[in-house]
Amino acid sequence: MKLGKHLIIISAFVAALGGFLFGFDTAVISGTTHSLKNLFNLNAASLGLTVSIALWGTIIGALFSGIAGNILGRKNSLKITGFLFFISALGCCFAWDWYSLVFFRFIGGLGVGAASVLGPMYIAEISPANLRGKLVGLFQFNIVFGILIAYFSNYIVGLLNLGILEWRYKLGIGAAPALLFFLLLLFIPESPRWLVMKNKKKEALEILTLMNKKDADKQFEEITNSIENSNQVKSENLFNKNYSFPIFLAISIAIFNQLSGINALLYYLNDIFAMAGFDKVSADIKSVIIGATNLLFTIIAMSVIDKIGRKKLLLTGSVGTAICLSGIAAILITNTHKSLLLYLLVGYIAFFAFSQGAVIWVYLSEIFPNLVRAKGHALGSFTHWFMCALVSWAFPVMAEKSGGYPFVFFAVMMIVQFFVVLIIYPETKNASLEEIQNKLLTNNRHPLATNNDILEYE
Repeated sequence: MKLGKHLIIISAFVAALGGFLFGFDTAVISGTTHSLKNLFNLNAASLGLTVSIALWGTIIGALFSGIAGNILGRKNSLKITGFLFFISALGCCFAWDWYSLVFFRFIGGLGVGAASVLGPMYIAEISPANLRGKLVGLFQFNIVFGILIAYFSNYIVGLLNLGILEWRYKLGIGAAPALLFFLLLLFIPESPRWLVMKNKKKEALEILTLMNKKDADKQFEEITNSIENSNQVKSENLFNKNYSFPIFLAISIAIFNQLSGINALLYYLNDIFAMAGFDKVSADIKSVIIGATNLLFTIIAMSVIDKIGRKKLLLTGSVGTAICLSGIAAILITNTHKSLLLYLLVGYIAFFAFSQGAVIWVYLSEIFPNLVRAKGHALGSFTHWFMCALVSWAFPVMAEKSGGYPFVFFAVMMIVQFFVVLIIYPETKNASLEEIQNKLLTNNRHPLATNNDILEYE
């Protein structure tokens, strides 16, 4: 059992490295926006496009990665994402004009979108129920670790006085972890659930035996029965009324995740500090502090997500982020008490990391049944990135008049989220994927989950 558990953890960690590249790509641009704006004479709208173009690529990557995951397998599709990250980093480093930079950022976005679907899905499918929250949480851990390393990398490169070449080094460094991710993927097994779906049952049983020799036959039978029952419908349409509740959960959690303002903050963090009058070096240092806070509270959330549950974390985060966002808005609108800005941003990122940040990829990987998990997770990820692109594109335009107004909107959205989660969201901790499937299908339950513990299996 020890060897099997180690294999599961190692495989989950390798797949979660896609999250590191996801996080690095998300945050590294924040250290280049000022240089790019001056170099290419960008206005607020074109700067927003430069930042958000990666997100439009992410939308496409998220939308079609589920198809690739079903046809090519989870593992092979993850290898493609590693290649996309590698090409994007090199392309941005050697971009010869604004259009080529935008193109290669779009390519990186394809990788981010695909990784956000395939990584958590692969991890969920190889994980036992009692470890699934923590192991899928590794993906989020790597996202925030990637964000921290991006901020730290920007700070270090900024100290080298590279002048007009600085932004190229900041964007090009990501090629190294992308290559490492691709190589490590060669040594992990394919998802047993995908192998069963492709009628490669012998291979699936061999992998399950390696991962959990004691319960391999039981797991194999449970997975096989679930998929064979699902396969009575040869090509299942995700937009089936039977899946209406999981679809609602996936879309709503993705929308609220972005309406918290998290990626507007991550992409434009240095600009937000500039609005409050801080210089470039000071902003870079403060970004590292915020990245470290993000990592710390993600670790805390991972350690308790399978004990406390997904729902309580979301409720806690809704309250905390709403309070901090209100304070940030007040500072930027009144242009007073600027010394409190860092504390409020740190508080905001702590509450976000402890809640939405830790929960979203776990929840999306759990709530859809085997037959449509790839499609469902892709829908949730697509929604997440579509909203992210809209918010990131609109933020610099909205913030031109006053940087505080967007944060008022984000605070209100977190209040709305609190009540939606409180009234509707079910808890999924300690239930197997097959148990969750049976409970969440609309024909088996009322569409509103008012019982907080409806899915708990102690």
